[in-house]
Parts: sequence; C-alpha cells; structure tokens
Amino acid sequence: MPIPNKRFRRAAVGGAALALLFLLGPDPALAQGAEQPGVSNLGEVITNIRNWIVGLLVALATLLLTIGGLRYLLAGGDPGEVNRAKDTLKYAALGYGVAILAPILVEILRGFVGLD
Repeated sequence: MPIPNKRFRRAAVGGAALALLFLLGPDPALAQGAEQPGVSNLGEVITNIRNWIVGLLVALATLLLTIGGLRYLLAGGDPGEVNRAKDTLKYAALGYGVAILAPILVEILRGFVGLD
C-alpha cells in the first residue's frame, strides 16, 4: 500500500535519517587523535580564495569559449548569430584576462589588509 501524502513521506525519510545519525553519531574515541581541519592564518585563506576564483573564472571562460565556437560554427552565415558568437568569444577572452589579473588583485588586497 503506497503512502498517500508526499509530505508524510518526506517527514518519514527525514526522521529516519535523523534517527540514523543519532544512533551512528561521531565516536569520541576516534575524534581525539584527529587534527583540526582548516587554516591557521589569514594569508592561507586569501590564497585559497584566490585559487578558487581563478579556477572558477577559467572554467567559465572555457565554457564561454566553447559556446562561442559552437555558435560560430552553427551560425550558417546569419550575421546576427555570427555577431552573437563573436560577442561570446569576446566575453571568454575577458574572462581569461580577469583570471590572469586575479592574483594581482589578491596581492593588492593583501596590501590593504597588511599581510605583506
């Protein structure tokens, strides 16, 4: 017999998950010898943020480059579509440029914060 109410099913699954987490909670004996995760200084945090931003920018620029190239190939001579493809390729180039400049901007931020 199926459970008639969608809310009831969600509540039942959520309750079962909470009960399982409560029963199988973290073992204090295992956590005693564990190292504390994270970073210890602001310089590491800023470096990690910079690496994330550069990776995200490069990924988005690569996606735009791919989309722009496909648009250009599939334009079929339509001037409007060719212009849209060229604009997308320009945005990809802009994204790569910002990704290249991101470490410089982070160094400027480090100077403002006083880490150098």
